[in-house]
Amino acid sequence: MPTLSYAEETNPWLAAAARFDEAACRLNLDDGMRKVLRSPSREITVHIPIMLDDGRLEVFTGYRVQHSVARGPGKGGIRYAPDVTLDEVRALAAWMTWKCAVVNIPFGGAKGGVICDPTILSDSELERITRRYTAELIDFIGPERDVPAPDVNTNERTMAWIMDTYSMHARHTTTAVVTGKPMDLGGSRGRPEATGRGCMLVTLKALRRFGIDPADASVVIQGFGNVGGMAARLMSRAGFKIVAIIEYDGAVYNAKGLDIEALLRHRRETGSILEFSGGEDMDRHEAMFLECDVLIPAATENVITSRNAAKIRARILCEGANGPTTPAADDILQSHGVFVIPDILANAGGVTVSYFEWVQDRQGFFWNEDMVNTRLAEIIESGFDAVVTYGDRHEVNNRIAAYMLALDRVAFAIRLRGIYA
Repeated sequence: MPTLSYAEETNPWLAAAARFDEAACRLNLDDGMRKVLRSPSREITVHIPIMLDDGRLEVFTGYRVQHSVARGPGKGGIRYAPDVTLDEVRALAAWMTWKCAVVNIPFGGAKGGVICDPTILSDSELERITRRYTAELIDFIGPERDVPAPDVNTNERTMAWIMDTYSMHARHTTTAVVTGKPMDLGGSRGRPEATGRGCMLVTLKALRRFGIDPADASVVIQGFGNVGGMAARLMSRAGFKIVAIIEYDGAVYNAKGLDIEALLRHRRETGSILEFSGGEDMDRHEAMFLECDVLIPAATENVITSRNAAKIRARILCEGANGPTTPAADDILQSHGVFVIPDILANAGGVTVSYFEWVQDRQGFFWNEDMVNTRLAEIIESGFDAVVTYGDRHEVNNRIAAYMLALDRVAFAIRLRGIYA
């Protein structure tokens, strides 16, 4: 792999491209197919004029990238953040294509984002942004075209606004246009826990591979939001020993295991995980390098890079976040014998249950939570087995195996369909 500057190393689009290139080379894909798989199908930029609460008129920029619809409608979240970029959205859309293909669900990949700071916007301003953004995309989204979902700084309320706006234009209620909705508007049971549950399921599979009892496994989790917090809660209930939780303002550690429910209550009451009576505070950077059986980065991109990968002392790295490890860091982790469960497999629980929600909305029949969780386990565990088997057969690490499997499946679908001209 060529030497990259740190800015290049942490560029998500370049990271996705580097993994793509290696997988495509090992699959011996011809140049034409590589061009098709590498190129987004559609990139949409919209400029959204919004009247703010104080009467000022402001214009926000939004994106929706549809990377591939070869295997089904586009699928991917919408994020609101001041640092959203087109490169980031491109990369996330491509990752969604590969993620859906890895777990073999009939979606392609898409992603969206609006450049804004939700912390300084009122609820009514966010609603106006959401509805105008949806209206601008009305010809490009839909149950058979592209199905958005929540992401950073968006939630089930945001999805309700999108669903309602789309339905008003369609002149009938269309619940399947988005997933991650409130239960009363066609949401699925098990959806809030799905990504964290998927992380637990693949971790259990990895531990069995190494003959480690979950009760003996020490776990460090970076991020205590929906993914990390839910993974911590579910893994704690399953008998794992969660020794450290890392957040933006610090970390809390207990070698005997943290009481996760008590820690969640403490954060609700104080707004922070720090000064928790059931553990000791420590530096958040140092906590990443604790010796443990499992490390779950479940917060943001680019937390493990060439600058710190050699310090990781986990046996298993389960990527709850999208893109937490750079390509350069992958090489270092592999040389240190770290078993990486890549993001496009590890955090696919969310999109899998989103697929279930879409199916339930379309058939008008809803499942109980046991059925959702049982079917989630079947798909995620099958995906883990497929990736590991692929890696063993081709003598590549899990990351490249996952990309190879995904590219192979998408390329196969394109060949079956042919090229329309």
